[in-house]
Amino acid sequence: MVSGALQIAGLLVGGIGMIGTFAVTGMPQWRVSAFIENNIIVFETIWEGLWMHCIRQANIRMQCKVYDSVLALSPDLQASRGLMCAGSVLSFLAFMVAIIGMKCTRCAQSSWQAKGYIILTAGLLFILSGAVELIPVCWVANTIISEFYNPMVNVAQKRELGEALYLGWVAAFCLIAAGAIFCCFCRCCETTRSYGYSAPTHYSTHSQHLHRKTESSYSKSQYV
Repeated sequence: MVSGALQIAGLLVGGIGMIGTFAVTGMPQWRVSAFIENNIIVFETIWEGLWMHCIRQANIRMQCKVYDSVLALSPDLQASRGLMCAGSVLSFLAFMVAIIGMKCTRCAQSSWQAKGYIILTAGLLFILSGAVELIPVCWVANTIISEFYNPMVNVAQKRELGEALYLGWVAAFCLIAAGAIFCCFCRCCETTRSYGYSAPTHYSTHSQHLHRKTESSYSKSQYV
């Protein structure tokens, strides 16, 4: 029952992380315009994402345009494109492998080892996808903070951390947590399986000893 609860919890947390990863990849709010010093034009907000940049005016009108070329992006956003796509694919694969592993919940005793390997693979994929997602999110956040406090950067070009970065940290944490849960489940399966195998062996040895003792007594009485 505990193992089943671990599976369900891991799948739910991993699903949340996977959906969050998809959302972060498509959101334009990676870099948001900062209103500091003389830059007080608050009726216009600029969003910069991995695929497009948007201009929102007075919470009424928003215009978005897809980047004409990958070269138009900064190096951190260029790398973030590929890493976030890789993280999305890995999280989806991990989710599907976890579902396949959960379908073997009531499998035979001989299939417990295969089930453990499937769940362990899902856990490792979840952890890997979370780590891959953390790299671009932290990289872009570090670039934004460095440019914000750099006096050589024009005030109009300074940006703040967007909502996509915060959501990316949460999604990465969920993916890593799901991977840890599935790895713990695999450990529980290993412990249960080893206990299940050792108990019958002890019982059979004890029964064999009693059988030999009875057989010996029977032979002696028959001889007399």
